[in-house]
Amino acid sequence: MTLATATARPLRIGPIELDVPVVLAPMAGITNTAFRRLCREYGAGLYVSEMITSRALVERNDTTMRLIRHHESETPRSIQLYGVDPKTIAEAVRIIVAEDHADHIDLNFGCPVPKVTRRGGGAALPWKSKLFADIVDQAVKAAGSVPLTVKMRKGIDRDHLTFIEAGRAAEDAGAAAVALHARTASEFYSGHADWNAIGELKQAVTSIPVLGNGDIWSADDAVRMMEQTDCDGVVVGRGCLGRPWLFGDLATAFGAEAHPVDATLGFVANAFRRHAQLLVEFFEEEDRGCRDIRKHVSWYFKGYPVGGDIRTGLATASSLAEIDDLLGQLDHSAPYPGADAEGQRGRSGHPKRTALPDKWLESREVAPSASEMMRGAEIENSGG
Repeated sequence: MTLATATARPLRIGPIELDVPVVLAPMAGITNTAFRRLCREYGAGLYVSEMITSRALVERNDTTMRLIRHHESETPRSIQLYGVDPKTIAEAVRIIVAEDHADHIDLNFGCPVPKVTRRGGGAALPWKSKLFADIVDQAVKAAGSVPLTVKMRKGIDRDHLTFIEAGRAAEDAGAAAVALHARTASEFYSGHADWNAIGELKQAVTSIPVLGNGDIWSADDAVRMMEQTDCDGVVVGRGCLGRPWLFGDLATAFGAEAHPVDATLGFVANAFRRHAQLLVEFFEEEDRGCRDIRKHVSWYFKGYPVGGDIRTGLATASSLAEIDDLLGQLDHSAPYPGADAEGQRGRSGHPKRTALPDKWLESREVAPSASEMMRGAEIENSGG
């Protein structure tokens, strides 16, 4: 499934050294403990949690406190935080460090979702350059010896790019690495990622690792990105949806040991079943776990000869026994379908104007009248 290989290239993020320069991107509703464990079983790297809202963590919201828990097999442990207020984010970081919830913390400045950006959060925030720098500075100080990194987009749109300035500000504040999703907020997930921007950031930020994100659908893509941009590692998001074994391909491509994958339909069915089981364990409820796996059905079986009745059954099953019966009806010897199973997966959509607060682009500073409004950007529940 992959042909390209690269010279072994470990990635160091603060005191954490990764044999394979690969990071699982945080994805709302996807990168919970169950999915992280599954990806780790196939490969190596750093596996980041779903987005955790700093205010919800400080207030010890029940859902948030469950989402920050890691399975004992997960190491190093990684949590991504989101917020708009330097003091709240710093307090959330202090809680994570003092209570030993993670070995690595990432800050989210890349979310393009309207409910976040219309109140100045996510990918809209780096436009307010002083606020961005203050958040990173206070978070780094609160983190102490725990490495803190920043994930961002190119900017709001092509006329309001912030990634070079933000990257340098994060470097100056003591961030351990910066990651760039090479799209603007207005591009959402459409079109093609601008890998040239990753190369530009790598040239501008020289003392810490620069990671690239966007359009990594295969290990070949990861190797090409690193060769083309000279970035220090890759962040993989939608490319691993329904294909957690991509991390095994990536490990092999970067010179690490990994079990070779023959992605027959039987192999995929077993991976799907394992994912369902881990979700049941995570939610501690069979019906809840089986309902959560439903969103993964089309991703796992993309391109495979799985009939509509079975797909519908898997997308409505409420027990592991039902899933087992449906998977047992498949032709497990059916081979990997090649190109039909490759390429883009997950959301894409079309470019659209980014939802922003009124007069947001008129100044790089936050107006006093906007401070109260921005608190609304701290969505109450973690996970997006």
